[in-house]
Amino acid sequence: MTQTGSQPTSARSILRGDLLDFTADPGFASPDQAQGVRWRPDHLVCIEGGKIEAVVPATAGVPFGWESVAVDDQRGRLILPGFIDTHVHCPQLDVIASFGTELLDWLNTYTFPAERRYADPEVSRVGAQRFLRALWAHGTTSAVVFPTVHKVSAEALFEVGHAHNMRLITGKVLMDRHAPDGLRDDVAGAERDCIDLIDRWHGVGRQSFAVTVRFAPTSTPEQLAMAGRLCQTYAGTYMQTHVAENRDEVAWVAKLFPDARSYLDVYDQDGLLGPRAVLAHGIWLDETDRAVIKERGAQISHCPSSNLFLGSGLFNWAQAQQEGLNVSLSSDVGGGTSLSMLRNMGDAYKIQALQGTKLTAWKALHTATTGAAQALGLGDEMGLIEPGHMADLTVWDWARGAVAEHRDAVCRHTGGQLHERVFVWMTLGDERNLVQTLVGGQKVFQSGTPSDPIPNSTFKHLPA
Repeated sequence: MTQTGSQPTSARSILRGDLLDFTADPGFASPDQAQGVRWRPDHLVCIEGGKIEAVVPATAGVPFGWESVAVDDQRGRLILPGFIDTHVHCPQLDVIASFGTELLDWLNTYTFPAERRYADPEVSRVGAQRFLRALWAHGTTSAVVFPTVHKVSAEALFEVGHAHNMRLITGKVLMDRHAPDGLRDDVAGAERDCIDLIDRWHGVGRQSFAVTVRFAPTSTPEQLAMAGRLCQTYAGTYMQTHVAENRDEVAWVAKLFPDARSYLDVYDQDGLLGPRAVLAHGIWLDETDRAVIKERGAQISHCPSSNLFLGSGLFNWAQAQQEGLNVSLSSDVGGGTSLSMLRNMGDAYKIQALQGTKLTAWKALHTATTGAAQALGLGDEMGLIEPGHMADLTVWDWARGAVAEHRDAVCRHTGGQLHERVFVWMTLGDERNLVQTLVGGQKVFQSGTPSDPIPNSTFKHLPA
């Protein structure tokens, strides 16, 4: 595989293949009753200046004025909008697949030591490159990302994201207590760092700043109040944090904030909840909490593989849908076990099945593309394959390997419905099925060719 740097944004290209996207939320309706599924086999996607200029049936021929543009012929392959991962940790590639602990022990044993290394600007720079390339190699073209408490870790992500015209939402993590040496900031210094990052990066290209509260226990009341002021002062910034992931965590928050009605209320009291708030997990919320999230227009970022791996609990997605909450989907690496949104969709299916609900491929794919874009307030920019949207696109093989190829052939030759074939692809597929990833029309991943090496300087502080 290879990931390339920026290409001229004025370049023209045409991509040909079978298009799948969504014009409405299919909900939890049965596959044959779902609305909003848009299937366009053998179409041309004309791209210029990083955006989609036209989408036409291949039988209609190349549009006038595009006759000299080469066609990237991907007939027989599936073309989707790029996936949007709404909660993922850049430095935690170092600790993915770590054994044996639940959330709070996992943070202290694995996560915090890994994050401390990102104080080094070179570690942050190399780590950001490795991380974003890994996202692209899994079909993710946009992400809401936790770096570390160190300002340089956010700067590195912004620099690499901007260089590739990638929609990236991130910001320096806020943590001024209950964290080890080297991972704590202070209120005044953190505020200065956040304001500087906002001034230099928010709204530059496709970069957006997120006020990033690690979680309530690692911020003093004074820091939470400061974070709320940032959200209220700087229009258009996002807020990202964790909430109600684990029962021990919820109990700890209750002891730390005895005047708050609930864990969620800690954030609400300081004005941290709004339409641009991304709340990871949200498993152990009560009815009042969910009503507040709906009223504020915030979203829950569902982290299926992480919830299973850390034993945190089962998120009731169907209930959230019924109560009108915005729900997006995320990998939560490194608590999650894969950056592949397909694998996380498979885990989400299992979580809902354990609660008596069947998650269709339509609902899962909508949530990871169009739905996520809309929940982030970016539905006019990405998440659809149509003119005016950014050309954030992925190309997929339907099947890789003997078992999947046989199962796909059964779908095709026994007259099965489209959903059956897509569900099999979603369930059996992963990053090995990915052929290409385009971010803003630029090819940032291509299967089958070697990747450019990234130095392993991230590990220079590890013990021998």
